[in-house]
Amino acid sequence: MNYNQKLILRAEYIIEQARISLINGERNEYGILQADSAKTRTFKSGGLSFILDLYGKEHPYFKEFTAALINYRYESNINGGVEIIKNIIVEIENGWISTIKNIISAEIFSDFLEMAEHLLASDYKDAAAVMIGGVLEEHLRQLCIENTINVSYEKDGKSLPLKADRLNSELAKAGIYNKLDQKGVTTQLDLRNNAAHGNYGEYDKRQVEMMYDFVFNFLSKYQIG
Repeated sequence: MNYNQKLILRAEYIIEQARISLINGERNEYGILQADSAKTRTFKSGGLSFILDLYGKEHPYFKEFTAALINYRYESNINGGVEIIKNIIVEIENGWISTIKNIISAEIFSDFLEMAEHLLASDYKDAAAVMIGGVLEEHLRQLCIENTINVSYEKDGKSLPLKADRLNSELAKAGIYNKLDQKGVTTQLDLRNNAAHGNYGEYDKRQVEMMYDFVFNFLSKYQIG
């Protein structure tokens, strides 16, 4: 099952919660159907989480879904929320969601780099190095995916992820970036490995600051999408 299929499965589950909430609902004294409160809460929280993961809280879908579910027990409100989820399924099926994913990835990377900057300012160089290195590794993986370079290999019937240094080598070999940048990435991956394995004396704060600058510029130079 690929990424888009998993997204659709998740969306369909959310819609099913809405359907169940209406089936288990009751009509009030005015004859208006009110959905089951527990299942409706599941639908509302699931829908909000789903949209937030894909688009962020500033996207119209998130705002419209939030507005639709203010009176979340009424049938018309629930149906309005369901229509938004169905629209998202259409975007996923047509491949339009990939652009959104890239934007969100950039926002996430930016958030992590900002956190790393705060850690450095507070003299937590080791935690900052691990965080910056993690951003770099994930960006390498996404660059590979975008350029149809394998990010995993088969062993004993299992799919295992390729290590970051191998991804770096494959990207340079494919001409995605030059040998100089490849060497720069190797240097930062080495620093990240030292931090992750507790070899804190192998580098200093200044080197982590240089690592931050390199990764920031690298992400800007080799963008996804």
